[in-house]
Amino acid sequence: MSDTTAPSAAPSSGRPPKRAPSRFWLSFGALVAALALAIGLNLVADRTLPRARLDLTQQRLFTLSDGTRQVLSRLADPITLRLFYSRRLGATVPVYGAYADRVCEMLQEYVALSGGKLRLEVLDPEPFSETEDRALAYGLQGVPVDQSGEQVYFGLAGVNLLDDERTVAFFQPERERFLEYDLTRLVYDLSSPTRPVVGVLSSLPLNGDPRAMMMRVPGAGQPFAAMTQLRQFFTVRDVPADVQAVDPAIQVMLVVHPQGLNDNALYAIDQFVMRGGKLFVMTDPHSEGQASRPGPNGQPPQDTASSLNRLLNAWGVEAPSDKVVLDLRGAWRVRASPTDRVQAVDYAAWFNLQGDSLNRSDVASADLNQVTLASAGELRRREGATVEFTPILTSSERSMLAEVARVRQNPDPARLLAEFRPDGQRHVLMARVRGELASAFPDGPPPVAEGTERPADFPAHRARTEGPANLVVSGDADLLEDRFWVQVQDFFGQQVATPFSDNGSLLNNLTDTLAGGDALISLRSRGESLRPFNLVEDMRANAETQYRQRERELTQRLEATERRLRELRQGGAATPGAPERNAATVITPEQRAEIDRARTEIVNTRRQLRAVQLELRRDIEGLERWLRILNIVAVPVLVTILAIALAVLRSRRRAAARA
Repeated sequence: MSDTTAPSAAPSSGRPPKRAPSRFWLSFGALVAALALAIGLNLVADRTLPRARLDLTQQRLFTLSDGTRQVLSRLADPITLRLFYSRRLGATVPVYGAYADRVCEMLQEYVALSGGKLRLEVLDPEPFSETEDRALAYGLQGVPVDQSGEQVYFGLAGVNLLDDERTVAFFQPERERFLEYDLTRLVYDLSSPTRPVVGVLSSLPLNGDPRAMMMRVPGAGQPFAAMTQLRQFFTVRDVPADVQAVDPAIQVMLVVHPQGLNDNALYAIDQFVMRGGKLFVMTDPHSEGQASRPGPNGQPPQDTASSLNRLLNAWGVEAPSDKVVLDLRGAWRVRASPTDRVQAVDYAAWFNLQGDSLNRSDVASADLNQVTLASAGELRRREGATVEFTPILTSSERSMLAEVARVRQNPDPARLLAEFRPDGQRHVLMARVRGELASAFPDGPPPVAEGTERPADFPAHRARTEGPANLVVSGDADLLEDRFWVQVQDFFGQQVATPFSDNGSLLNNLTDTLAGGDALISLRSRGESLRPFNLVEDMRANAETQYRQRERELTQRLEATERRLRELRQGGAATPGAPERNAATVITPEQRAEIDRARTEIVNTRRQLRAVQLELRRDIEGLERWLRILNIVAVPVLVTILAIALAVLRSRRRAAARA
């Protein structure tokens, strides 16, 4: 028999055994360590990654464009930026406070990318202070915020080493999508001592109409906003219509709506191109702007067409002036007739170009959102021409060609729409032309008019270009008219231009590319920060259509029932020949039952009509409710799923370790 000995107990030392740390303190220590790690990572990231950004917007709205980066990287001399912002403005109007943070953050981003060439000062111009005096000296705009008349400021002043000054008088939230454009333009102006020279030859009053100003025509006589914008980036010189030789200093020549040019002026333009000059031509089969302005005799001119066929045809381009392009896809809504105050109709001669109508592979139009044209003509490459013909603007498939007479005198938008028959073709409205060109004057310069002498420095004739020529040809000159692309408002005595189309940006972009520089192109037209909710808008439109149809049916039934009820109350069922008084007072039991049924039907119809009105926004409100729930629940759900996944992974690792 074997003895079984029980294990002996450990000798007692008189002290209690050591206990393992409680799970609470382990969890608390882990939490403190995680918090310290998070704070440490934030501090390290703030020091090592001060400009790290994650822009998830579709059009990268909060990422500085390459053009801005190029301008900042090329700064040679220091520039000081002074932001004058009254904090009282943000406290009184919160939307300006949020916008001020946006402006300040973007300016700090500019400073960080400038390599030390930009210096930013943020100043609060309090009333009757020296800072307010400096803001006034820079010409910044002061705006009252209450009845006391106290002025607040929200503007920017930039100064370079030569004491040149550029300012943004007042930042307005309505121009937020143009914020980068305004800031980079200011820096560019202060950093660029010389600008490309652009010559302008036009029969339109691009620089303003003195006659209209003398006649005090409201909104008339001012320079075109496109020209004002062009002068901010280029040195613009006017070229007379009787020019014999273009100034050699001009790098880009803008010929807008040329009318009545003699052979010597045509020869001067031809030789400008032969010597390597860049040409931007805008012809028009019907100038809406010219037709709306009185001529020297007080009446609009009869001839509103322009062409440059002698030169363009010789260079392989056709620009017919007898037809206009109609496009229904982006047609403007206008009044059907002057006497009709309600009815509106699509006017296919005035249209917006969007999406695939803009050449996204061309640097000048790649970032544009919309361009507006009016009574534009078609462009074509001549048969047998060897030049490169690259469209920039094209119509949609829902377009057609129409005789120019249909839009020239007393156009009828309703009739034009009724007779609209799309041809399914995309018509070119603006194009780049590149290639070696031959002169349109192979025999040399034409003779000058009697009594006129050629200038002493008249250049020698050139029969061909020495290399590829670069042209831009447009079939519309109305794209420069203010009413088709910009809204000019008076802001406390200052003219503020707010574009609704990118016509001005297109003009500047094309001029930039012709002049050889593209640093400013990508920043001019940023995407809209306020994006439309397409799904909600479609739901709204569908609901509106269904509501209107149902409402019309119920309204007609309600009117018919009320009409039948009136007839019953007036004794409409009385026998012929009965006295009218008795017919109006005596109601038979059948008529009473019919009246009760009519009243019940009226009540039910009105109830259904109210239900239809309440259901108009049912789908939209349902979508908004789900979006709200998703915004509230999505993050906690994701965190919970992540925590569960980590817990499962940890448990599996522990099980594997035990095994």
